[in-house]
Amino acid sequence: RIWGEQAPKRKAPSRPVDLRQMFRSFALALLVASASAFNMAPGMGHMPVAARPVSQGNAVVMGDNIRELRTRIASIKNTQKITSAMKLVAAAKVRRAQDAVIRSRPFSENLEKVLGGLIERLKNEPLDFPLLQERETNSVLLVVVSGERGLCGGYNAQVIKKTQARLDELKEQGVSVKLLCVGRKANVWFARRGLDIVKFEPCPQTPTSEFASELSDEILNYFLSEEVDRVELLYTSFVSMISSVPSVRTLVPLSPQGLETAGDEIFKLTTKDGKFGVERETVPRAEPEQFQADMIFEQEPAQLLNAILPLYINGQILRTVQESVASELAARMSAMQAATDNAKDLGKRLTSQMNRARQAAVTQELLEIVAGAQAVSG
Repeated sequence: RIWGEQAPKRKAPSRPVDLRQMFRSFALALLVASASAFNMAPGMGHMPVAARPVSQGNAVVMGDNIRELRTRIASIKNTQKITSAMKLVAAAKVRRAQDAVIRSRPFSENLEKVLGGLIERLKNEPLDFPLLQERETNSVLLVVVSGERGLCGGYNAQVIKKTQARLDELKEQGVSVKLLCVGRKANVWFARRGLDIVKFEPCPQTPTSEFASELSDEILNYFLSEEVDRVELLYTSFVSMISSVPSVRTLVPLSPQGLETAGDEIFKLTTKDGKFGVERETVPRAEPEQFQADMIFEQEPAQLLNAILPLYINGQILRTVQESVASELAARMSAMQAATDNAKDLGKRLTSQMNRARQAAVTQELLEIVAGAQAVSG
């Protein structure tokens, strides 16, 4: 051997490889480790899931795209988060709306008391006011209060359906109808059908007295100029968090008997154990202000009543718009809660389907390994 040359390595004696034993050991280890991949079903014996006949319904179909299922599950979870957040936003707006109603309540009560007292004082005198004047009805202005956006269940559909029914009823009586739409949904619907829309006003999420005053001035201009003989207000009456009823009422001309207000209810949104609820508070009827018989008015009571009637109409408009907005927000809360629950249920079903598809894929691979081992052992 030459100096510096490496000595040749000795080769270990080769041993014969038993391929059959290796395949059997590997297949047995996989079967033991993946025993959960085999589901037992009544009447199916020890047949693995992948080898059972595929039935319709919730059964796993071989070849399901697991990646596609994962994408759908992630998308549904994101949708669930969005709908849950929209529900909470609607709840916060409901609270702000009810706070606005409570803040405006003292003014409404005092106005009703003074109005009732003036009516009591003038009940034996003939009342000749433009807002109380009854005329033959040939033209009607229909004020429709709807929502600005969708995703609130059947709220807008109910308002439009009620409006369409009232339009058909007035047309049968030979009365011409003009529309004043408060809210984009009703305006878009009736504009596409070529109806006479004299004005469109966006419906605010937080109605204010300024908005009610502008709308009242617009309505009174049409009535006092005798362009219309009657003004009707179509709004949604709030019943509960899951129920609201479209209603129609005559705004002008006013009736002296209808000015005497009845009792009222205030709805308050509350939370208990993480769940939303509604509390009803009954407000008694505002008793008329008792004016002394010898009280001297700086102006005649009739003039005072004529000046207070527009304020009364402003209050009625503000109240109805607030009630419609509360109904819309409550409908949106219910719709988003239902969407969140449906997304949660669909996510569970898709997760179960994905797990069964993965289980079926593992079972198929094990069956192929066992079949290969049996073919080798031959």
